[in-house]
Amino acid sequence: MAERISATPAAITLIEQLTQQHGPIVFLQSGGCCEGSGPMCLPAVEFRPSPSDVKLGTLAGAVFYMGDSHFSFMQNTHTILDAVPGSSGSFSLDCGSGLAFITRGRVYTDEELASLPPEERVGYL
Repeated sequence: MAERISATPAAITLIEQLTQQHGPIVFLQSGGCCEGSGPMCLPAVEFRPSPSDVKLGTLAGAVFYMGDSHFSFMQNTHTILDAVPGSSGSFSLDCGSGLAFITRGRVYTDEELASLPPEERVGYL
């Protein structure tokens, strides 16, 4: 079965570091303008998903959500979370670490598309 999200080793390492510092974390990529176009890393206790957020999966214990409007554009693309040198310049927990979370994507093959699980709409917890 194909997965909707994966992470590079650099992203996994940064997730683990931030989890040690802040406790459980989550990601939201809303797809809005400016900072909303990149993944935001937040303390899990400070995030409440909206009914239309889509849960893409879990990476090193951190759940990754994508806003519905962005997901509708990206649903045929495998999302890859990475951590690259730089600063996110935002309120994301990676700010100040010397690394910034970004996402990359690749289009699914026909076989992967056929084996994707249905999207998981989160709703309120």
